[in-house]
Amino acid sequence: MGRYRQHRQPMGLQDWERVRDFLMKGKWECDRRGSVAVVMAASATGTSRADKERFICIYPAYLNNKKTIAEGRRIPIDKAVENPTSTEIQDVCAAVGFNVLLEKNKMYPREWNRDVQYRGRVRIQLKQDDGNPCLPQFPTRKSVMLYAAETIPKLKSRTQKMGGSDQSLQQGEGGKKGKGKKKK
Repeated sequence: MGRYRQHRQPMGLQDWERVRDFLMKGKWECDRRGSVAVVMAASATGTSRADKERFICIYPAYLNNKKTIAEGRRIPIDKAVENPTSTEIQDVCAAVGFNVLLEKNKMYPREWNRDVQYRGRVRIQLKQDDGNPCLPQFPTRKSVMLYAAETIPKLKSRTQKMGGSDQSLQQGEGGKKGKGKKKK
């Protein structure tokens, strides 16, 4: 039984110095014995905040007022939008000046409906390589989500859809009234 169990030595003074140096400098170092945490920091591996996989992800469910918090909404319901799409989020964020990437085939894991309407996610570069926000008015991901939810209803595609449906209803009602009258 003893030969299957790995023998770990207690951390020595050098190991604690490595941990202290890591905390001070923000760099991780590898230890073969496994007594120090073994993960490479972004600066050590060469990945930067400008890499696509480091962008923040925003799914339409985060902004949807038809969803509950358990279903994935992340902003208050009074500020949320009715059924936003990933292309609308992309349009709003690109218009303000963010570096945006649309991934149409991705789906939010909690989304049970597999329709095309609910597909997609938007990746946004929130911070530069030095850690400063790309746009100073949007320091956090929540500020980006609130801005997107605020401006999506103002999009042309949303206002034209609402205006077009109202006109078609009015024209339909007008035609019914005219048919109801009899000619003498």
